[in-house]
Amino acid sequence: MELSYTMVGDFQIPNLVLDSQPPGSIGKYGRMRKRYLEGKMDGTLTKLVLSGKLTEHLMEINDLCREQIESLSRQLAQAEGVNERLKASNQMLWVQRMNSVRNRAEEIVVRDLIYS
Repeated sequence: MELSYTMVGDFQIPNLVLDSQPPGSIGKYGRMRKRYLEGKMDGTLTKLVLSGKLTEHLMEINDLCREQIESLSRQLAQAEGVNERLKASNQMLWVQRMNSVRNRAEEIVVRDLIYS
């Protein structure tokens, strides 16, 4: 690998170019995974950074978390009878139960995918 340098005052600064990153955003769960890697798994984080795959990994984790939370939320809501009939008859109870379902699903998925 050949490096070129630019003279700035008395110093030579390397001309570095970042590899291209996949389009898209990291998202909430990707940022959570990154914070976990920074705090608990420095070796894995370093490996991902050096291979240029950190952004790709974080985007995959974010997408996977979102998909699994939606799927698990649907399953839990169906199992607990949180449906359109409840929504039509008592909206506040439906909102309360859906929030509970969503929070539990998120807690399960985050524990399994981000903190593992």
